[in-house]
Formats: sequence, structure tokens, C-alpha cells
Amino acid sequence: MPSPTSARRSRRTLLRAAATAAVATSLLTVPLPGASAAPSTGAVISEVYGGGGNSGATLKNDFIELGNPSGAAFGLAGYSVQYLPGSPSANSQWGVTPLTGSVAPGGRYLVAEGPGAGGTVDLPTADAAGTLALSGTSGTVALVNGTAALTCKTAADCAADPRIVDLVGFGTAVVRETAPATGASNTASVARAASLADTDDNSKDFTAGDPTPTNSKGETAGGGSTTPPTTPPTPGALRVHDIQGTTRVSPKNGQSVTNVPGVVTGVRGYGTKGFWIQDPNPDNDPATSEGVFVYTGSAAPTVKVGDSVLVSGKVSEYYPNSAGGSQSITELTGPTTTVLSSGNPVPAPVVLNASNIPAAYAPDAAGGSVEGLTLAPSTYALDLYESLEGMNVQVADVPVVQATDKYNELWVDASSADPRTARGGVVYLGYDKPNSGRIMIQSLPPLTQQPFPVANVGDRLTGATTGPLDYNQFGGYTIAANTLGTVKDNGLKPEVAEKAKKKELSIATYNVENLDPSDGPDKFAQLAKGVVTNLASPDIVALEEIQDNNGAVNDGTVDASTTVKTFVDAIKAAGGPAYDWRSIDPVDGQDGGEPGGNIRQVFLFNPARVSFTDIPGGTSTTAVDVAGKNNKTHLTASPGRIDPGNEAWASSRKPLVGQFEFRGKPVFVIANHFNSKGGDQGIDSRFQAPTRSSEVQRQKQAAVEQAFVAKLLKADPKARIVSLGDFNDYQFSPALQTLTKDGGLRDLVNELPAAERYSYVYQGNSQVLDHILVSPALKPKKTHYDVVHINSEFAAQASDHDPQVVRIKP
Repeated sequence: MPSPTSARRSRRTLLRAAATAAVATSLLTVPLPGASAAPSTGAVISEVYGGGGNSGATLKNDFIELGNPSGAAFGLAGYSVQYLPGSPSANSQWGVTPLTGSVAPGGRYLVAEGPGAGGTVDLPTADAAGTLALSGTSGTVALVNGTAALTCKTAADCAADPRIVDLVGFGTAVVRETAPATGASNTASVARAASLADTDDNSKDFTAGDPTPTNSKGETAGGGSTTPPTTPPTPGALRVHDIQGTTRVSPKNGQSVTNVPGVVTGVRGYGTKGFWIQDPNPDNDPATSEGVFVYTGSAAPTVKVGDSVLVSGKVSEYYPNSAGGSQSITELTGPTTTVLSSGNPVPAPVVLNASNIPAAYAPDAAGGSVEGLTLAPSTYALDLYESLEGMNVQVADVPVVQATDKYNELWVDASSADPRTARGGVVYLGYDKPNSGRIMIQSLPPLTQQPFPVANVGDRLTGATTGPLDYNQFGGYTIAANTLGTVKDNGLKPEVAEKAKKKELSIATYNVENLDPSDGPDKFAQLAKGVVTNLASPDIVALEEIQDNNGAVNDGTVDASTTVKTFVDAIKAAGGPAYDWRSIDPVDGQDGGEPGGNIRQVFLFNPARVSFTDIPGGTSTTAVDVAGKNNKTHLTASPGRIDPGNEAWASSRKPLVGQFEFRGKPVFVIANHFNSKGGDQGIDSRFQAPTRSSEVQRQKQAAVEQAFVAKLLKADPKARIVSLGDFNDYQFSPALQTLTKDGGLRDLVNELPAAERYSYVYQGNSQVLDHILVSPALKPKKTHYDVVHINSEFAAQASDHDPQVVRIKP
């Protein structure tokens, strides 16, 4: 599976709210000189200010602000914030302020602390209050799971305390994460960036600036609300295009702006709350967007589409997944909004189609950031979308290229120039061919008002789909649709493979997506139907992502016999053969995948058609080898695992190899599930070309397997070898090039027409992740290969992968 799965769902802008902006960072464990709770994926400390009421201060009180970058509310019952002086003495104790309530997804939570003698401005209504007297220049604040005072007074001791959820040291604080944040004073707080990224280095995560206390309602000390402002209701000097500028980052980033005029084009009262405004009087520069999102925090916006408004607030760049390389969204935060009139027409949408979407996707910055480059919307599609960020856009009568998913979103392709699959999608044929017309569609009104259409690949979204152009980390630029087109059903049907003839051996691969008994009978029945009906009951089936008997329960269980038996029984109930099976249990927690699940590969085989050659000695940690010569060549263990101790397989599945016999001939089958794409920068990344860091491990894995195949072929150049499974990589990737070097294996997907080369659909691209490769003895005339499309193109899926099958004549 692609990254999804690593960093799979954060700040979903419609049905879910904010989520982790530092997922990739949270996967790193680096020895640090400071305290280090694991990088937070729930609530974090977002701002600390200890100068309240001090000389020169405007605010009367100290405060601690929490933020939640995750996709679910973070409950604070039983939690506390605690404070320790920067240089604690033997008598120093942590001060405690208990918390209640919760931090909403994407929201803030304000804790008021002790007042000073000065200051003129009250904090906004706090969500919790205490009496802690923070230093204006040096100290440590911790978010703690519990209300008992901490006892640690060194960075090392605090790093070892599991109760600490997040910790911030500032000034010259002894207790800190890596290095303390700098710049705190009577007039300056230390605060995280809008992304709330947490790298466990306070000096990098926090910067000093004007205090901006924000409560759970989105109110700030500077008037962050939707109540009428005190400034005159006349437009200020700046327009939206001045704020957006000609690059991806606003030239006004971090600055406060006053009375920016615009017409409301979209309102989101759930998830990431806020609204979009657009200036109906654009400038003449195609690089500058005329729209911008106004983020209202946890407060539901009170404006309506068609309201003419003036908005004052702070310009901010929000990165939905900063650590993953996402683009930023220019926003106005802590807004004060004045409604001048209602019922105004919204600016006409920009219609996106092949006439204005460039074929070239993004500028090449040699792997660096493109943020500083002037946008070239007529040259690069990614620049075009950025130049329209926040503006009203439209697609009309467009093909659906990724089916409706469980989050109520789908993908269309607005450029007829992108290459089509045989069944109506767009096919991904190279790193330099990302298909520039792909756009995600989400519904802006709640589903109770506007039900989201259910569509499969190849259907068409007819009529107009119109709304502000948003951005999210799961697909980049997205139309938050006020109006949705109507689905025209193209009648897509699941494919059915040809049944093997008597003298043909059929071998299939199927990723069954974290299958375990708790999935229930419906999933087992759907998968079984795929094996029996759509794959025509292959003689051998290599399964990937079979979980242990209790799935994600992380209790040391590794046995998967119940999972496999349940599936075998479901296949038999669906009219299939009584499959036998072979596998090797992994070492608990060593093969990656869902924690506790212990996914592995499993061979199913029909004993009435093919026999398995059992050779003892195969264990989870024992490397299989090759013995014998020519037609006496055999494995030293069957089933066995290929070099399981090699570092290439760290936290990843080890290949399972089995020796079969069909009509008196040995056949060697290798079941694979290479490491995932987790951690890769996306196609739409601000770093171009994006870094595909996960490729390094897959290339190492391919080299290990290629060496084993070469050894098998050296022993018997006529060996019949089938290597198949979920390789988590493309046919043009370095890993597959390594596997096929020197002609040892042939990747069968390359023998299909280009329009049929896919087994998975991700971000609107139909692409290859699953492969079947064969040795030279299995010549093209002896192989009949098919990717059987039964899942990836459909809204109703038994798995996210399509299975494949090859019929061979040994």
C-alpha cells in the first residue's frame, strides 16, 4: 500500500478535522540531549507566555495555549499543565493547573495563569485557569497525563517520565526538548508554527513573537471573533491578491491585515471551520489568487455565501503535513469580520479543462522547495492550482478517475490530454507523467443537505461542479464543492479471469488488506467470491496482509491459523476448492504493518491440482538456500524465507518461498510484500522533484531477492520461478529494475498494453503496485497474464488492491 498508510489521515477538511502535521517526524527516534517525549500526535503545547502584567506588557496575564493537530478531539479530563523554573533548585517544585474539557480537532485551548501588576488587555475567555507565575524569559511547561506534580528536574529524568505528553523549555531552561526556545520576554511569547509541527526540538519548533492567545472559540485578545470591529467599515489598503502574492508563501505572512474586502464564496461549519472570500475586482496578474480562506478555529462561521465582507486578521501559512512536504494554505486567522451586505453574486468560477491546465506538472527545483519561485500558471499545473487557491473554480462533464471512498470524496480528471486506462481512469506511466488534470472533489455543504454521489471509475460527473479550490494532504488541490454534478453511470463491471486449462498451472496474488477474524463474515465472503468467481479458483494463491488470529490486538499473538482457516472455509462455501496452505509465522512486531497485526504472506494451493513439496527447516529467522543442480535443484526449506536477517527487511515482510510440483515438474513461487511508501513526499509536494525516501529500502530488498533468484538460476538455468505479490512500487521504479536486471525475471505487467497497466488507484492515478514476474523458462508463449480489476476502481471494495493471475505451462 502507498503511504497511506503511514500518515494516513490528518486534517481532513470535510468529514474530519485537523490531524497530525508531523507524522513522518513521529516515526524517528533520535538520541537527544534534551527531554524527549515522543513527538506528539494529539494535543501539543502551541504557545507559552510568561510576561503577563510585567513591565512593558500589554496582556495582564501569563498563559499557556494548547493545540490539536489530530483528526479527533483530545480529551483533557485528568490532564494538567505544569510549570518548573528554568534553573530549578533542590527545593523547586512543579506547579500544577488541572484541565477539563477537550481540544477540538484543529482547535486551540487557552489556560490563563497568574496576573502581573501591569498590562491593559485581558485574555479572551479562558478554557481553564490557574495561578502559576511563569517567568517571562526562562522556564519549562509540560502537558501531563495526570494531575500529580512531576518530580523530574533534569531533561533526562523528564524524558523518562511517560506521563509527559509534550514539553517546552524556553530561555535558558535546563529541562527542554533538545534545545530551549529562544526570544521569550515581557512582550514576546514563544509559539509553534500554524502547522503545530513537533520535532522534539524546542528551538526549532518555537519562535518568538507577539502573544496571540486563542481560546477554544477561536477568540483572541486582539478581537479574534466575528463581532463587529472597532475599525471603520471601509476597505483597508490591502486586497486578497496582495496577500496571496506571486509565490506560494504570502509576502504578508505573519502580519496583521485590516479590512480586506471580498465576497464569501464558501462556508464550512464543521471540521476545519472557516469561510472563503474572493475579491470580485481582480488584478491583471494571473499568478496572484483573488481568494483566501478565513480560519475561524473552533467557532462556526456566521457569514453566508454572497455576503460582502471586510476581514481583519493575521496572515498565516498553514501546512497540512509540513513534515511530509505538503504545500501551504494561505489563511487569515483570528479574524474579525464585518458584513457590509448580503445576497451578492459570487465571482464567476474559473473553468478548469484541457485548454488551461498545462501538461507539465511542476517546476523542477532539483529536490528543493519551489516556494520561492514565481508562479508560472500557464506552464505548470501545480502553479496554476496555486494561483487559484481559494478561488471559485469549476469542472464540467468530467470523468471519474477514482471511486467514491469512505470519506465521501472522489477524483476527476479535468484534462482530456491525460492518458486513459481501458476502463476510464487515467494511467500513471512514469515519474515524469503524473497526469496534471487530476482533482479531488469534496462536498462543502453537510451531507444532510447535499448527499455525496457514489461513483466508480469510468462514470462521468455531468453538469457543473463548482466551489472554492482548497488543498489537503491527501490529494493536494481539491474543489470544496458548493454544487455537485450528477453521476452518469458507465456500467463498470468486475472482471472475470479465464479458467486454467488442464495442463496449465494458474498462480495468483491477492493483497487482502489486513484480514483477520474480526473483519466479519461479509469481508471474508467478498474476498472468497473474488478468488472463486473472478480469479476462477487458481491452483496457487499468494496472499498478502494476512493478520494473526486477533488482528490489531497487540498481545504477542503471531499464529494466523484461524484467519487462514476462516478464509479457506469461506472460499469453499463460495464453491471453490478445499485449499491447503503453508506459511511461516513472523517474529512478533518485526514485519511492519498495523501494530499487533503481524501481517504475513500465505500460500493457498489446491491439492487436487498441485502439490506442495514440504522441506523442513524453514523458520521466521532461518534463511532458505538452494541445493542441487539442474533438474535436481531444490530449496533447503519449503516454505522458507529469503535472508530474513538482512537489514533490508527491517520492519518489513520477508519473502516467502515455496517449492511446488505440477505434473511432475518443480515450480518455485516467491510471495512478496515489500515495504510501504510511507514517508515519501507526494506528487504535489512543495519539494520538486519529490523525494521518494522509501525507495531506498525497496531497492535493497529487490537486490537481496534478485541475488537469491540468480543463485537458483545458476543451479538450474531452466528453473521455473514465479515471483509475485505487492511490491509497493511501479514497473519503472528502481526496485523493479533491480529485480529484472540481467534477464533473471520478466515483469509481466510490461507485456500488457499501457492502458491496462494498473492494480491500484491512488490520488486519481491508476498505477501498478502488484506484480507477477517469471523466469526465462516461462516464455511468453507459455504465460497468460491478467490483472483482474475487481476492487480498485469501485466504491464498494473487498480490498484496495486488484488481484492478478498468470496461467503457465511448465
